[in-house]
Amino acid sequence: MRFLPLLLLLFLQTGCASLYFRAVAEPPEVPRYTLADWPYGEYWTGIVFNGKKIGYTHFTLIPAGNEEFEVLSEAVLSFHFMTYAKEVALRSRDLINHDLTIKEFSYEYNMDGNRMLLRGRATEGRLEVQITAGREPEIVTVPLDGPIYPTSVIGLYPLLQGLEIGRRYSFFVYDGETLTVDRVEQVILAYEESDLFSGQAYKLKTRLHGQVVHSWLDRRGLPLLEMSLGGIFIAGLESEDQAKQYLADAVLNKEESFLEFSLIKVDKAIEAPREMRSMDVFLSGIDNILVLPSDSWQECVPEGEGVRCRIGGLGQKREPALVNPRHLLSTPVIPSANAKIMGMAGRIVGGTNEPRGQIELLMRWLADNIAKKPVDVFSALDVLETRKAECQGHSYLFAAFARSLGIPTKIVNGLVYSEDYGGFLYHTWVESLVDGEWLVLDPILGQLEADATHIKIIEGEELADLAPLVNLIGRIRMEVFLPLSSE
Repeated sequence: MRFLPLLLLLFLQTGCASLYFRAVAEPPEVPRYTLADWPYGEYWTGIVFNGKKIGYTHFTLIPAGNEEFEVLSEAVLSFHFMTYAKEVALRSRDLINHDLTIKEFSYEYNMDGNRMLLRGRATEGRLEVQITAGREPEIVTVPLDGPIYPTSVIGLYPLLQGLEIGRRYSFFVYDGETLTVDRVEQVILAYEESDLFSGQAYKLKTRLHGQVVHSWLDRRGLPLLEMSLGGIFIAGLESEDQAKQYLADAVLNKEESFLEFSLIKVDKAIEAPREMRSMDVFLSGIDNILVLPSDSWQECVPEGEGVRCRIGGLGQKREPALVNPRHLLSTPVIPSANAKIMGMAGRIVGGTNEPRGQIELLMRWLADNIAKKPVDVFSALDVLETRKAECQGHSYLFAAFARSLGIPTKIVNGLVYSEDYGGFLYHTWVESLVDGEWLVLDPILGQLEADATHIKIIEGEELADLAPLVNLIGRIRMEVFLPLSSE
């Protein structure tokens, strides 16, 4: 549960769950412990995604004196995506009070060689957090209306309060991965045994950021098994040696399990997709997860058991778009007020003051200076520093440059057709507001006018904005209607 927001790749098919879990009589005594007499000090889990071993987690609880405790958490993942080795390491230290509330914390996140550090402490009515990404620290104050907990203790909370079928818990956590405060909701559903673990356990349902994790905790609170969105992603209790073996196996396993899971195949190949100016598609599997946006770029309407969208070239006359202050905001992900960002943007555009001309110069600079590599980043500063990134990083840096020049720009997340893989993959691009019109641009493809295979699903640059995508990955089905025109 600790790292759910960053993974965005969890899946649990409840239709098969009844085959493996059987209800048994609940023990008469409700398990409940204080941190002073907690029944375990650490545990390890191995992580499997889509049947492939990809990493491990490690959790440690240590008394720190004065009714305070240290919670140390670690997750290490290693897998392949588009033939490239990907490495993710997340390490955290939380100093907590006897009731699990935050006192202070330090978190370190590493993705493909890029690092983000968070240090913070709880004071009266607020969290003070220092965020360091791209070597530039930023101080953020988060107001609090009540008790706040770290995400590392989500699995501890029910045992502290009492494991009993039917009990419900609700509390707020600070999530360093999404840089947000959000509500956790938990309910203890059943007491079960299973072919997937030894002994008997309480089944716990936890919801955070709109995502659901099912966990099975034994009477000591140890997580025997965790699954989310339905069983593609599994964390199971292991010994240290067993858990670390998952990582060793992951290094040797070069299968594209992530790509296979996220690719949306279509029955007809799209010729010359980068030249497409309009497209008509039908998408199913979305259900009530979210409503696809309709705007000057695309028009989506419900049809039968799915939604039909016309993309690009709509020729619709709409009221001029208004400036939203959010699209000019400097954020940890898009630090447009940073001196390095502002200075570089100014040098790139020189004396050009007209926004369209500035956009052309920014796109040209990115094409010439930022390598197209499947490297994940935390912010635009990472890209400026390393000069390499995937589509999201290119979009982050373009947006930071554009906002620093006063051009409102938003990050767009959705699908785009890949000729290499013969289907649609998840992708990130941008929209910039010029003369009351949103220009749809794709920095990594160098498109000043994005092609019509770009299907917008959601807007937003923060990880929390992307949480709804988790429920879509592996579920969407698509039909592309022909004939298609590239004119």
